[in-house]
Amino acid sequence: MKKTLLFLSVISMMFYTCTDLEETLEDELTTEFSDDGVPDVSGETAGGVFPSSALAAAYGRLRNGSAGHGSYYSVQTVSSDEMCIGQKGGDWFDGGIWLDMHRHTVNSSNGPLNGTWVDAYGGIAEANIALESALSPGEAAQAKTIRAFFYWRLLDLYGRVKIITSSTGDAPQASRTEVFNFVEGELLDALGITEVTAGMDLSGSDLGTGSEPYIVNQFAALGLLAKLYLNAEVYTGTAKYQEAADAASYIIDNGPYQLCDSGCFVPNLAKRPNVEDDPAEDVGYAAVFAPNNQFNPEMIWSIYYDQANAGGMNFSQMNLHYSSQQTFALDAQPWNGYQVLEEFYNSYDNGDLRKDANFLAGPQTDFDGSALLDYAADDPSIVVDYTPAINELEPNAERQSGVRAKKFHFQLFGRPDMNNDYPIVRLGDVYLMRGEAMARAAGNWNMALTDVNTIRARAGLSALTTIDADGFFDERGKEMFQESSRRTDRIRFGKWGESWWQKTNSDAYRTVFPIPQEQINASGGSLTQNPGY
Repeated sequence: MKKTLLFLSVISMMFYTCTDLEETLEDELTTEFSDDGVPDVSGETAGGVFPSSALAAAYGRLRNGSAGHGSYYSVQTVSSDEMCIGQKGGDWFDGGIWLDMHRHTVNSSNGPLNGTWVDAYGGIAEANIALESALSPGEAAQAKTIRAFFYWRLLDLYGRVKIITSSTGDAPQASRTEVFNFVEGELLDALGITEVTAGMDLSGSDLGTGSEPYIVNQFAALGLLAKLYLNAEVYTGTAKYQEAADAASYIIDNGPYQLCDSGCFVPNLAKRPNVEDDPAEDVGYAAVFAPNNQFNPEMIWSIYYDQANAGGMNFSQMNLHYSSQQTFALDAQPWNGYQVLEEFYNSYDNGDLRKDANFLAGPQTDFDGSALLDYAADDPSIVVDYTPAINELEPNAERQSGVRAKKFHFQLFGRPDMNNDYPIVRLGDVYLMRGEAMARAAGNWNMALTDVNTIRARAGLSALTTIDADGFFDERGKEMFQESSRRTDRIRFGKWGESWWQKTNSDAYRTVFPIPQEQINASGGSLTQNPGY
């Protein structure tokens, strides 16, 4: 494949037309791009924009389950009030595992919970192997941050896990507080500080400050710390909201990032040539999640996906009706699985730009703009119409029922693996984390208004003059849809035990998942089950 060397300082111009840039990218490093405009990650690149070979496996493990079916993304999403996977006759029963996940009746034999555990420890193992090799100080700090990220996932999901820091060793099961302390310590060490404060000096950090979203830098580590501290009271019983606010503020005040707003857009790769209503560009919020979102100015740390070389993002397959293959001329027929809950969809105002960006709703059309038909339908009409209402969770959820998620936009002629990069830390999330942390630290939710209104303005909404905890929770949900945060947010806001559509169970112990029975059986008695399961 023909490759061209480009200066990093013009990368954002290559992918984005941004008329309101206040910052310019620094460090005239070079990287290689293939002739289709997609970064080449087949090997080491000039300037180190992509990970060195010593860290490639650890970074690659980030893709496992983060934006595909059956692991972390599925567990975080289906257990929340964002989406469900309804049983559609003979499709999607899968032994009841997704029904149990949605209803909070899941047990320790649930396969996706075991897969999520295995994926996390697989990433930890690769980071451990890397740390035992000859790494530079900067590479070692990156590896520690990646390992801390996977341990944060385990801390959040299961609470009590083993802290394994070598490629050959084992460890006893640690308490949730011990895991929290480990994650915090690793991130602080990578940042070269002993605590997060408003006036912290990161000049001693081995992490860089370059804005390559595929490489862990100081701002990525701070973003992960902000997530950790925002949930510290859940994890340990001790609040660290001021620390979360300070970490987020440092990113906003010192990072080279900006919100992708109306002056930031990319070509819409899903535009059908004969359908005038299809927009020519993805603009603002929509551009952050587009198939050509590489190097979006809002991305702080993102997971690289590519349909040919870096698979694992399968949203087109997971979400779309079988017939929607004809809408986008997809390479393979979708699976017709995930459905957005009606109440969540209806929480968006009609003037919210994110509503159109995030969802496919109503009657669907094919590649030429004609009505999309489902000739095998059991429904009264054969026209595919994504209705907000879902008739039932089981046993016969209508095949076209439920609005479908399209936040990570599809593209014409797309393969089952998609090209969109997936954010771990992005600036929009950082604004909301800062607003929430400041409000909780001060005991006054109106302290979050400035940051909330910054996000609302990007969504085309008017500014709020007052807000409370429920209002903030609603605002965060609409911004962070499909980014694997809803379960964690519901727990932090004390809403995990509430009822929502087809979910009434409210067992208090279910704020953590069961330790997978397969892992307990393999541990030789060194793992014990979480209370209640």
